[in-house]
Amino acid sequence: MSATVTGPLADVSLAPEVRAALEASPRLVIPATREELYQLALGPDGGPVFTVEYDVNGTMVPEATVTRCRNGVAVNYPEDYMRRRDPDCMRIADDLPTDKPRYRDVFGAEFDPTRAETLEWLGTQELVVVPFKAGGPHFGYPSLAIVPLNSAFFALTLVDLQGWVTFDEIGAFTPRSILYVAPPFRHTHFDSRQVVVHNRSEVLHEVWAYNLYPGPSAKKGVFSVLLDIGEHEGWLTAHASSVRVTTPYENETVIMHEGASGGGKSEMCQEIRREGDGRILVGTNVVRDEPYHITLGETSKLAPVTDDMTLCHPSIQKGNGRLSVADAEAGWFVRVDNLTSYGEDPAFERAVIEPQEPLLFLSIDGVPDATALPWEHTLDSNGKRCPNPRVVIPRTFVKNVICEPKEVDVRTFGVRMPLCTREAPTYGVMGMMHIVPPSLAWVWRLIAPRGDKNPSIGESKDVKKALKHGGMVAEGVGSYWPFSTGTKVAAANLLLRQIVENDRTRYVLTPNQHIGAYKVGFSAEWLTREYLARRGGGRILPEQLTPARCALFGYRPKEIKLDGQQIRPTLLQPEYQSQVGLDAYDAGARILTDFFKSELEQFLTEDLDPLGRKIIEVVLRDGTVADYEELTPLYV
Repeated sequence: MSATVTGPLADVSLAPEVRAALEASPRLVIPATREELYQLALGPDGGPVFTVEYDVNGTMVPEATVTRCRNGVAVNYPEDYMRRRDPDCMRIADDLPTDKPRYRDVFGAEFDPTRAETLEWLGTQELVVVPFKAGGPHFGYPSLAIVPLNSAFFALTLVDLQGWVTFDEIGAFTPRSILYVAPPFRHTHFDSRQVVVHNRSEVLHEVWAYNLYPGPSAKKGVFSVLLDIGEHEGWLTAHASSVRVTTPYENETVIMHEGASGGGKSEMCQEIRREGDGRILVGTNVVRDEPYHITLGETSKLAPVTDDMTLCHPSIQKGNGRLSVADAEAGWFVRVDNLTSYGEDPAFERAVIEPQEPLLFLSIDGVPDATALPWEHTLDSNGKRCPNPRVVIPRTFVKNVICEPKEVDVRTFGVRMPLCTREAPTYGVMGMMHIVPPSLAWVWRLIAPRGDKNPSIGESKDVKKALKHGGMVAEGVGSYWPFSTGTKVAAANLLLRQIVENDRTRYVLTPNQHIGAYKVGFSAEWLTREYLARRGGGRILPEQLTPARCALFGYRPKEIKLDGQQIRPTLLQPEYQSQVGLDAYDAGARILTDFFKSELEQFLTEDLDPLGRKIIEVVLRDGTVADYEELTPLYV
């Protein structure tokens, strides 16, 4: 339905220049239903293929194609570059505290003239305007998106992620955030690069998206808004997944999993993969090409709670020493690069091939009026599969999903580890599972190291070089730092306070990809999940733990048994693998420790919490795990 600013928007408090742009628009559309917005995404003719293009200095430039499929729309970008988030696209336009690049420093000018130009351009366009709640329908903050009508698929992505809501349901409101979309400015102002400008005040967070890939704006831009609000109000949104694990004996444990890109957040909510004969491949000794299997008759049932943006809002906290979490999204931005053929994840495949309502696919090779298949990825210009195909799926479509807040029993942190051998030592020396004091849990989150390519973003040359040569890069505080518009120290203080206040939580480290000379994929994470759930609330006695050889790993269990089967001890102590040995282990531990020390120096400012300073000083002086435990007692 068409509307004017005297309609539903009349009750929305907007700056005069924003209202003027809406009033100038030749056509303003406020869809009454999600179905209407879906139809708008298909273009004026309703498909079968609609090209989203814009006039750039007299030439029409295509930005995306929208293909009508039986189970949704398949959106594709002509440029490989636009199929993944550019990690260097955030620019800060305001003068509030930040450690991120400011617009004026990068472009040599203030943002205000570009802001005015953008609003003037939007005033010449047919527009679709949708309300949303940043943070999801239950706990979110009333917000607004202003999008060119021919880019309605972008608005569809946003409301599918944040949840459909109408102006009538929200009532009169002042937006806490506004998302503006102006695709041609990518070419006219920003050298064809992805740029997302954040313009903050104490009461409004503007996100100016100058490209049509929703990753850095409709997805992570909203994450930035939540982090900004949390910094003002004293809480945070974690970059984490969480799942309720129910053992065959009906014990329930809620596990929240954090980590840098590739750290296993999505995998924490996935079933353990089995071989054709039902056995579980724990890992393969790469040197000897020797697989190691175990047998589990029955594994635990999984019920996802959150997928990526985990809301730790004060309104849901109970103050009992355990963190309560809820999903910050109504839909999930699921990467399906790991699906390459039929039958690899039957429940998910069924949900997206025969959905309850049509979905939105990104970088999936959709054929007009045929079924879009999640394993048919668009090919990049090099002939290889796009590494970042996505499906936006309502969380209610996900099997066994939990819709109410849950208290977290265990917070795990996943780390991608490279192969480590005696001949080629690396930092890949973490055992299958380590229990750490809260202070060490904070340190790992401060740095959030990753050592492997992240398929969902492009990489800078420096990062590519570091990863290629077996090095690490730090994703930063809680791994949500890439999306934060504030300062690292402020984020570090918030994270430390959250960890200290929730002292009835077990903190665990677990590797993926490799344990020493073993290629393990995500099996270590899955088996750790199984072990922790089977212990449930049962205490792990101090005599069942022993300090790891590397103090940053805290404690390791002396043994792990699952259904009476003992996990091979050398997976708990990689230093005793014959292909690794003490020297290679110690060399890897030094690489890790030196990296931590170099990254932690930046936090030692006057603004850092005094406890945080003491913890970092323990790292810098090569303290023992007992030193960390003295600062923050271990809950086991």
